[in-house]
Amino acid sequence: MRLLATVAGIVLVALTLWDVFSIMVLTRRANRQLQLSSFVVYRLRKVYIAAGRYIRDRTQRENFLGIAGPLLLFVRFGVWSLIFILAYALLQWGAGDHIAAPEGGASFATLLYYSGTTFFTVGLGDITPVAIWPRLLNVFEAGTGFLFLGLVISYLPAFYSDFARREARISSLDAWAGSPPSAGEVLGRLGREQALPEIHSFLSNWENWAAETMESHLSYPILAAFRSQHEDQSWVSALATVLDVSALVMVGIDGLNPRAARLTFAMARHAAVDLSQIFGRPRHDGYADRLPSIELAQLRAYMSANGVTLAGGQAADARLAELRGLYEPYLEVLAEALFMPLPGWLPQAGARDNWQRTA
Repeated sequence: MRLLATVAGIVLVALTLWDVFSIMVLTRRANRQLQLSSFVVYRLRKVYIAAGRYIRDRTQRENFLGIAGPLLLFVRFGVWSLIFILAYALLQWGAGDHIAAPEGGASFATLLYYSGTTFFTVGLGDITPVAIWPRLLNVFEAGTGFLFLGLVISYLPAFYSDFARREARISSLDAWAGSPPSAGEVLGRLGREQALPEIHSFLSNWENWAAETMESHLSYPILAAFRSQHEDQSWVSALATVLDVSALVMVGIDGLNPRAARLTFAMARHAAVDLSQIFGRPRHDGYADRLPSIELAQLRAYMSANGVTLAGGQAADARLAELRGLYEPYLEVLAEALFMPLPGWLPQAGARDNWQRTA
């Protein structure tokens, strides 16, 4: 039994160290199959978001779901700490009765307490190892705890810096696309103000945002669960709006060169596909049509009324449907898993921007 405990302890320490390394240090897409904390985080996220769906009041629901991201982050830290403490307690128990405790022999519960104080570098001194192997384990565990706490302290500023950069650009979308955002409103506002050529700089900025979001969210997937400060904004809806605008410009708008739209579409679509794979695959039975033919006609009429002419005809409609098919199924995966609804193509009647509603 002591041999089995020793083997189990070594395996747990090794797997948890890899888990910490791959998530907090290895800033690239890593194989998630051997990550001990991912299963707990994945299940907790599903349960938490499922509970949030039953809250009918929108403000209360968003407040409740807004806790999910930070909660999952600290649950992961807690899971790592508990596994380390358990693993080193197993190793100490496997080493034999070489721990001096006030009550005499050290029970497994005492070893758990001893492992916890060692891991968090408390070192009360009420329990001491009396042989070489337990002493070495004590040093290794203290080093592991010190390294882990150091990583957590350095991890949080970088993590929240990525979140702040993402949200700053999303907040700026309010004045461009309305709240909630829509592709029709982006182009409609530019048309009304006779500033349609500014769409190129808009798309270029959002191309960079999509690249940064993909890199940061693949490196730190829990970032995807962090919600925006306003109820009708999210990084998923922002990504959808950018793709919708790019698709419309690529289909054809009088007076606009589609090059910037093609570049932004490629980057944003890449982000949508890669990030959706964290949460699952598109359903085979499909999803509800975000832009049926009636709403497409309304979109054309709305844009035309604001001085923006979208290409018409069967060829243009088929091209738009083809482009939508390249990204909408993956956006639906993100929207469903994170409970972040996708925006419409047209602005909501009577909707006001967030800056106009702020007291």
